[in-house]
Amino acid sequence: MLSIFEWPVRVYYEDTDAGGVVYYANYLKYLERARSEALRRLGVDQMALMRDSAIAFAVRRVEIDYLQPARLDDELTVEVVVESISRVSMTFRQRILRGPDVLLASALAQVVCVNTDRFRPTGIPVELLEKIKNAQQ
Repeated sequence: MLSIFEWPVRVYYEDTDAGGVVYYANYLKYLERARSEALRRLGVDQMALMRDSAIAFAVRRVEIDYLQPARLDDELTVEVVVESISRVSMTFRQRILRGPDVLLASALAQVVCVNTDRFRPTGIPVELLEKIKNAQQ
């Protein structure tokens, strides 16, 4: 497993509903940003992959459990761990926390590498697979 990557998020007014609670769909945005930043930390340039290799990552499936609400102005941490990786997909285990020990949401996201021309599954570039595998050690 990849060591845990952490990404900080502050809850802004635009993230909340009329009651000051984070709107449920915004948790998905926090998870996406953290996954993108985890890949960036590994040296993966997603724009270059699209431009130079005609590939992108598409979310195939997300399971999320909402456990407690996040509220306006909360400082959150989004954790990312690569749970598994195959030739065409990666599964990420993620958690959203307030402080060190208040778990707000947990999720499992499967992301598939796709060809941007046909939007069909394609192999993850070998160099990227190596970067992820090396980071797991």
